[in-house]
Amino acid sequence: MFHDLVVQNAQVVTSGAVSSCDIGISQGQITALGIGLTGAEVIDARGLIAMPGGIDSHVHISQPSGPGIEMADDFASATRAAACGGNTTVMPFCLPEDGKTLREAVAAYLAKADGKCMTDVSFHLIVKSADPVTLGQDLPALIAKGMTSFKVFMTYEGMRLTDAEILQVMDVAREQGALTMVHAENEDAIEFLREKAERDGRIQPVHHARTRPVPVEREATHRAAMLAEVADVPVMIVHVSNGAALDEIRRARARGVRVFAETCPQYITLTADDLDRAGFEGAKWVCSPPPRDTDEQAAILAGLEQGAFDVFSSDHCPFRFADPAGKDAPGARASFRNIPNGIPGVETRLPILFSEGVSKGRISLEAFAALTATNHARIYGLERKGAIAVGKDADIVLWDPAQTRTITQDILHHGSDYTPWEGFEVTGWPVRTILRGQTVMLGGVPVGTAMGQHVARAKTGARP
Repeated sequence: MFHDLVVQNAQVVTSGAVSSCDIGISQGQITALGIGLTGAEVIDARGLIAMPGGIDSHVHISQPSGPGIEMADDFASATRAAACGGNTTVMPFCLPEDGKTLREAVAAYLAKADGKCMTDVSFHLIVKSADPVTLGQDLPALIAKGMTSFKVFMTYEGMRLTDAEILQVMDVAREQGALTMVHAENEDAIEFLREKAERDGRIQPVHHARTRPVPVEREATHRAAMLAEVADVPVMIVHVSNGAALDEIRRARARGVRVFAETCPQYITLTADDLDRAGFEGAKWVCSPPPRDTDEQAAILAGLEQGAFDVFSSDHCPFRFADPAGKDAPGARASFRNIPNGIPGVETRLPILFSEGVSKGRISLEAFAALTATNHARIYGLERKGAIAVGKDADIVLWDPAQTRTITQDILHHGSDYTPWEGFEVTGWPVRTILRGQTVMLGGVPVGTAMGQHVARAKTGARP
């Protein structure tokens, strides 16, 4: 068979093995794995590793963030950065603005993304109200259209749901075959600590971390797993930051609860000390849950090594630092509670995990592929994504495992004006990103057209 494109001589990471073979691609799909394949175009990938294109299943793009606050990335800049970081699919959240329904929010997001994406996209929903229209009409209709996962919050006033409301949402998930994602932090405990800190004059950025300590995440993680047990549904606990929360997940799994776990680069490389900088500088690292300490980094790394985590995502939530519509919002210098929460990371997620995981011998190439692509596709119903296998979309990233780079703002492509990993050195870097058979990044530079599409997903019936 003569293929449209053949990738030759790469070390190919499939779902269960690493082998040296050629990859044949035609009409945007992988059509053969073998030796001596021929095609109209040939890429010699000698010395490189062929990985499934990264799937970042936790990103925020063009999301409403409060009056006068703007995210730093639109779909053009975010997906450009994602492609340059070795991703071929990103999964943003649709958040309804006040007074808007979920279906109206989805229509607005589809319009924002249309014709602008360098990667494929697939939307999660954010459920911030358990009203009859949302539960009885919007969620079932949108799940039927392939948006088969949604997120609920246990924190943030105006976003958080009560336990009773979360159970109602989970019941819809059970009936409709969808997956519930939970941001697990106890808002009442956080508010108690915030009020005390402000009364005592502790208003600097570091107190964002100190008022969201490990116990507020541990308790909420336990409660989220318990609610999933009551509702008899699978649940994804997102951005797990510490060993105590991970232990709650392990205990829930031991008693038969179907719990998935996600962690992020900030929890293996950053600490709360990054927020404790002179003046307002620490605002650059304000995110929730916050980075912890080196002991918790070790616990999260051990969880990755032991297979306790299912997915590794970025929680890309970018704001500009030197901008009153970003981190330096009105009131942000008067109290940490007014600093917009979130950091950029979609472009640096994969190099950080490759360097800290694969290059340092903590995880295998197969585990890296699972954590960054294959498991995301399986859990979230992306049936044509996540693996180098015949019949899958030809979403492939070529990695140079020996290339050492220092992460700096000037080499990145996101819309933010800083990176939290300025000066961080990594070993292993993506050098070519192929989306459905077309190169969209080469040598760190975005190329081609914005060919990304919205991808509908299967109902998951997800099982760990």
